[in-house]
Amino acid sequence: MSEPLLSVRDLKVAFRSGKQSREVLHGVTFDIFPGETLAIVGESGSGKSTTAAAIIRLLPGTGEVTDGQITLDGKDLTRASRRDMERIRGSEIGYVPQDPMSNLNPVWSIGFQVKEAVRANGLAQGRRAVNDRAIEVLQQAGLADAARRMHQFPHQFSGGMRQRALIGIGLAADPKLLIADEPTSALDVTVQRVILDHLASLTSERGTSVLLITHDLGLAAERADRILVMNQGEIVEAGPSAEILANPQHPYTQRLVAAAPSLASKRIGAGHESAVPLAETGTAAVVEVRDLVKEYSIRSGGLRQERFRAVDGVSFSIPRGKTLALVGESGSGKSTVAKMLLQLEKPTDGEILIDGAATSTKSRAEIFQLRRRMQPVFQDPYGSLDPLRSIGSLITEPLQVHGIGTKDEQHQRALDLLEQVALPRELAGRYPNELSGGQRQRVAIARALALKPDIVVLDEAVSALDVLVQDQILHLLADLQRELGLTYLFITHDLAVVRVAADLVCVMEQGRIVEQGTVDDIFGNPREEYTRRLLDAIPGASLPLGGVS
Repeated sequence: MSEPLLSVRDLKVAFRSGKQSREVLHGVTFDIFPGETLAIVGESGSGKSTTAAAIIRLLPGTGEVTDGQITLDGKDLTRASRRDMERIRGSEIGYVPQDPMSNLNPVWSIGFQVKEAVRANGLAQGRRAVNDRAIEVLQQAGLADAARRMHQFPHQFSGGMRQRALIGIGLAADPKLLIADEPTSALDVTVQRVILDHLASLTSERGTSVLLITHDLGLAAERADRILVMNQGEIVEAGPSAEILANPQHPYTQRLVAAAPSLASKRIGAGHESAVPLAETGTAAVVEVRDLVKEYSIRSGGLRQERFRAVDGVSFSIPRGKTLALVGESGSGKSTVAKMLLQLEKPTDGEILIDGAATSTKSRAEIFQLRRRMQPVFQDPYGSLDPLRSIGSLITEPLQVHGIGTKDEQHQRALDLLEQVALPRELAGRYPNELSGGQRQRVAIARALALKPDIVVLDEAVSALDVLVQDQILHLLADLQRELGLTYLFITHDLAVVRVAADLVCVMEQGRIVEQGTVDDIFGNPREEYTRRLLDAIPGASLPLGGVS
């Protein structure tokens, strides 16, 4: 066997706080061979990203390597000088971070940031040569019309385009090793597949080794040659991808496999009656959407404006106590439908009915009262929870806005809601930054339930969570639905989640619903090519080992 390109031996990392030191990596050991893709999987806080940061000597804050050795192609990185590491980063080790919006400067054009990487790695000299090389980097990353894209800013790129730009920067200097830290976790499944296919082809052509960090076991098994499973700073299991997935040995790995929605085969809480189409239930629809249309005016150059139809004749119904999933790629119109249902946007045409009553004829006061019945849970609890307010204050805010109860009653309601979403009452006095991502999302759910709504709109509510936390939140939502009779509109790009969380499915493409039916219908017998593409793009869907229930 050839010598490893990267060798990590007994790596220990600690973070210091004053005179105290807390060890977070406890003797991590592994190798990556030339041309190999190795995946590290585990939940948030398991040590995956800390391992990657230690390799490139970019540990945050007071983090430091306290023991062990990291060698790249025979060079000891733990002993390398700062100047040597600055040269190695980019030229020998490329890096693709998780969140492109946090890692691309919003006030600099994409071209400026790519050219900065070109200059830093000495890939070209002179303004024209640097510009030409930057255009070539974006072209190799799969961005069409790269010369024009150079002048655009990150906010003018879609999520997939931003991720392509970061991949281009990471591979610009043809590094021997590419570290990809959750490179597609925020992207919809079809864009994710395109990005990962492109990344695989680029690294294969160049013989680049890849360290893929992900919480998705299905994706890791599909994309990596070997898998390392990390838990609490230690590697608890390692081996070939297919072997890990087919026969997990460690209890933690077994939990990861069981929780991965891409590998699941049945609905959470499948013991209750299976979903059937509304027409066959005899149940009145609590939500009806009829021929919904939403158009926007978009500037097309100069003072000219064009009409853009984001939602085009959408119709669906949700029976009381059921979950309807609205799925599709980014830009398909899903969230726009949710905004109109929540009365945050006015439809251009069409009608929304709640319990048979049209919302278009309601006064502002009636809409205000209607909002007590309909509450949202958004994708990003970082953005939807005010960091300056305590958890208790965040949960009671809707009660204060609607003038419900005394202060003592509101406080008691907040404590009861924390218990209802399986959080300790003591969290009421803490702040969002003190909570994990999963805890924050539970707080967002508690806040949504404060007014005792019967309709909850979940807009990508679990897409940013790792699989174990995601599994906990999905079980919580299913339990709350059974206990409280809640009706869910579940908006997501992840069909793997739909399979375990929904009763009914509507598939959206370019503002239209192209297919709808029960989960069994859509997954068992998709009629539209677009739906089949979405299903095929589920990570791990092509693996013969899928179907863990």
